[in-house]
Amino acid sequence: MIRIDPNKNAPSNAYQSLSRSGRPVITMTQALTRNVSNTDELAFVMAHEAAHHIQGHLARRAQNAAAGAVLLAGLATIAGTGPNDIAAAQDLGAFVGGRSYSKNFELEADRLGTVIAYKAGYDPLKGALYFARVPDPGDRFLGTHPPNAQRYYAVQDVMAQIGR
Repeated sequence: MIRIDPNKNAPSNAYQSLSRSGRPVITMTQALTRNVSNTDELAFVMAHEAAHHIQGHLARRAQNAAAGAVLLAGLATIAGTGPNDIAAAQDLGAFVGGRSYSKNFELEADRLGTVIAYKAGYDPLKGALYFARVPDPGDRFLGTHPPNAQRYYAVQDVMAQIGR
């Protein structure tokens, strides 16, 4: 399912989720639909989000979060801390674990999204120019997205492999 977020004030964004029945959902905010410059950009964003679903990133992120929670809670338990500290360590572990591969997931989705957009008849190189207009997250520790330039280079690399 593809949906437009009904919140008119939501910032420009697109994201993947699951419906109550477990089916994939791609949501775009109204701001994002106003901010894209052309159909290539919109197609690239949609293909990127679809790629997250295809690659199982939601489940993989949940597994990483669970593993991080168990690891840090276990270390806190071994250190002899109390229940509140163990719970805090578990929360921190889940946070760190959930973000541990998120930049890689974004690049994986950019690469597969490039192929999807291309095979659907759109120009991913034009679509990925969207990165030039949105705020660059930089390369922050525990950030969720890689720098925009790195994402554009991933698209260029895939297109070179396709032969375009």
